[in-house]
Amino acid sequence: MRVDTDDFGRPCSCGKEHHIEVKEIIIEEGAAEKLEEAMSDGFLKQYISPLLICDTNTCKATEEIMEDIYDRCQVLVLDAEGLHADEHAVEIVENYMDEDIDLILAVGSGTIHDISRYIACQYKIPFISVPTAASVDGFVSNVAAMTWKGLKKTVPAVPPMAVFADTAIFAEAPKRLTASGISDLFGKYICLADWKIAHLLTGEYICSRIIELEEKALRTVSASLRGIAQGDPEGCEELMYALILSGLAMQMVGNSRPASCAEHHLSHLWEMEVINGKLDALHGEKVSVGTLLVLNRYKQIARAVRNGECTVIPYEDLDAKLRENTFGKRGLLEGIRKENDPEPLLEVSPSRLRDRLSAIADIIEELPDEKELTYAMDLAGCRKSVYDIGLTEDIIPVSLRLAPYVRRRLSFLRVTKMLKVEGEA
Repeated sequence: MRVDTDDFGRPCSCGKEHHIEVKEIIIEEGAAEKLEEAMSDGFLKQYISPLLICDTNTCKATEEIMEDIYDRCQVLVLDAEGLHADEHAVEIVENYMDEDIDLILAVGSGTIHDISRYIACQYKIPFISVPTAASVDGFVSNVAAMTWKGLKKTVPAVPPMAVFADTAIFAEAPKRLTASGISDLFGKYICLADWKIAHLLTGEYICSRIIELEEKALRTVSASLRGIAQGDPEGCEELMYALILSGLAMQMVGNSRPASCAEHHLSHLWEMEVINGKLDALHGEKVSVGTLLVLNRYKQIARAVRNGECTVIPYEDLDAKLRENTFGKRGLLEGIRKENDPEPLLEVSPSRLRDRLSAIADIIEELPDEKELTYAMDLAGCRKSVYDIGLTEDIIPVSLRLAPYVRRRLSFLRVTKMLKVEGEA
């Protein structure tokens, strides 16, 4: 299938002009051949010194089907073991790339794409996306999720000029990676609710068309869940399409607001390893566990609101000592302070929050039932509990308290610091 990107840049009722930079998106078997044609005789012919960035796993999965493309590129194969989108990976690429590189091909999944889009932005070089697994929604994003000196950062980057997603490649990816992509999408339930609640409380910009785009991505995956889980090529194409829709939503708004909030904050917190050790878990796997934890908490509060057991209290920073004892021990406290200055909760009026509790409960009640979402995740092979990613239940309370500080973005999880639920300490 070809995705008509012009559709996403038309005038919008939100009053904002949405700019889409991706010129072509192809999701089908044989997309690699179309990429080779574009490089030989098409719109990429003008680029004479391309750099292909992959890792040891994605190289093995693609070098045969993309043999002609490998032959025409300078190729950098990064060691997949322990690879992260961080300053060390960036340094390796910078030391390797020739001065005359004029195009980057990102052949891989999330980490390879974040490294590539960051480098492309820094050196003002266009890049092409070649997804090797339907595992994340960041392929066409214009931000990169990077780790700088231990801190998780979302930094400005560039979207790809084009996406060539070959079903013959990504449908053969390990099922664990495909399940991770489903997990990343299921997290949209939470972040969309967070966005709606933030708009309700502070008037933060929101776009109903972008919300509808993310909801379409969720419907697309839910309708094809069984086929995706079985590795059916058509189902995997639907998943890739949904992930790219989510990435286009981010591009339309100019940041990750439509696709990342409280559920991702938990994932980022665990990735920073301030309250836990190293985890053998993919990004999407941590997101699905975070999604269920946050969903459970939000549903608890909605029930308390309906039962008259939830009251609003003025904001007071009660977590300073906890932040010092966790982020401080890893030398990250100053970075966390800068990230959270000014405190987003200072924008939330207690009286406005009190007046909108019922409307917030309405938004939460529209979220899937916990058992229903757990069943869908189980069907797709997603990770569902902290035990599945190497954690234990005792980490849940501190995770829910600390996660909002990973990003200066208003989530309802952060807003709960201004709520008192009867019977809770």
